[in-house]
Amino acid sequence: MRLLQDKLAKYTIPQQAKAAGIYPYFRAISSEQDPEVIINGRKVLMFGSNCYSGLVNDPRIKEAAIEATKKYGTGCAGSPFLNGTLDLHKQLEARIAEYIGKEDVMIYSTGFGVNLGVVSTLTGREDYIIWDEQDHASIIEGRRLSFSKQLKYKHNDMESLEAQLQKCDPDKVKLIVTDGVFSMEGDVANLPKIVELAKKYDASVMVDEAHGIGVFGKGGRGTCDHFGVTKDVDLIMGTFSKSFASLGGFIATDKEITNYLRHHSRSYIFTASITPASTAAALKAIDIMEQEPERQEHLWKLTNMALDGFRSMGFEIGNTSTPIIPLYIRDNFLTFAITSELLQEGVFVNPVVSPAVAPHDTLIRFSLMATHTESQVTQALEKLQKVFRSHNLIP
Repeated sequence: MRLLQDKLAKYTIPQQAKAAGIYPYFRAISSEQDPEVIINGRKVLMFGSNCYSGLVNDPRIKEAAIEATKKYGTGCAGSPFLNGTLDLHKQLEARIAEYIGKEDVMIYSTGFGVNLGVVSTLTGREDYIIWDEQDHASIIEGRRLSFSKQLKYKHNDMESLEAQLQKCDPDKVKLIVTDGVFSMEGDVANLPKIVELAKKYDASVMVDEAHGIGVFGKGGRGTCDHFGVTKDVDLIMGTFSKSFASLGGFIATDKEITNYLRHHSRSYIFTASITPASTAAALKAIDIMEQEPERQEHLWKLTNMALDGFRSMGFEIGNTSTPIIPLYIRDNFLTFAITSELLQEGVFVNPVVSPAVAPHDTLIRFSLMATHTESQVTQALEKLQKVFRSHNLIP
């Protein structure tokens, strides 16, 4: 009866990290998610958030969430397929369709659920899913659930992508799935070339804009808007849990595709709808991002400042050109140790170790928000320089 427990008891890596005093996960925050947060009673600079717009503590969004809760209650108690569709949900879907520039939108309960439910559903047994080897885990899980033929191409390597397209039956559906901004490395997909190849080989394209919205494009519309390929990309995915300062996700596409997904996508049909509060918060976030372009401008000012600073200090940061900056360490336990030391120095960052990345690619993920100040970025860089230099990782 205890075979399962006995097997899982052999997994002791967390216990080893805890015993060494360097376990870096589930650090309890007792304040709002701002550029400064409170952990164990002390203020810490937050450079581990995905809220690139900095809106997660905006009083206008809080008020919108409160008013929606007063009107609709705290939850929907059912999936959108049955009793869980509110007029507020339909309002948000129409607003996102307008914002992104697509015909129709479906709202899912999480961003993960979007990729899981869309990628696993769209293509059949004789069709193809072609994916970047560094796509987000939610895309990976979606394609694993699919019965389609699956071809992986080297990260952002367009020759590799074309070689995989050449293997496909020209008469079958071919779906290329890529992140717009890669969530750990911070580099940007070559969307113009991907679209060019898709047209050449009669393929469809799906782009995950989870880390592109709020950062790229007019009004923060994402990398597809930035590159001018919105009309050429068949499906644009987004999440509310980052720049939209809420929770949930969406797929923006043609009505033919949403009609099929609404009746076949299991993570949509069999999951309760997002809360009224989350819906109203996302609606208000779109308005603010459109009306306050100075937020995005400030984010890019900070991003360029941080990128220049890390490079001048000798950090290894890869090919990033975004507010996601990987600081490579290339050792799991050293990554844990440095994360813990930085927290003691008053800087919260996230460790990224295997299996999220290859063991030789472990890193600390440093991310920026539009609400950070230049002074806070300077302080963080100084602390990071001190800790990395103590481990002989930089000159």
